[in-house]
Amino acid sequence: MNEIYKTLAEGYEKLAAGYRALAKDQKDKKAEMAVPAEPKKKEISIEEVRAVLAAKTQAGKRREVKELLLKYDSGKLSGVKPENYAALMADAEAL
Repeated sequence: MNEIYKTLAEGYEKLAAGYRALAKDQKDKKAEMAVPAEPKKKEISIEEVRAVLAAKTQAGKRREVKELLLKYDSGKLSGVKPENYAALMADAEAL
């Protein structure tokens, strides 16, 4: 009779360990789901920057546009590094 009780106890221990593992997996999945994914930043193309700068130039802000281009390393848009497009565009829109 003692062997039956031992076998039952071992079975319950294995069952409990399985439930603990399931609970831990569920907790980990909830933690992963709770972390919001970083929104992807939209890549700004040179054409978009060119359009904004052209509109500002046509609005009579040619000198300010030229100063912005010099601020970002060159006197021409083609000389501006792609990683600076977002900052250049933000500055241009603020004119």
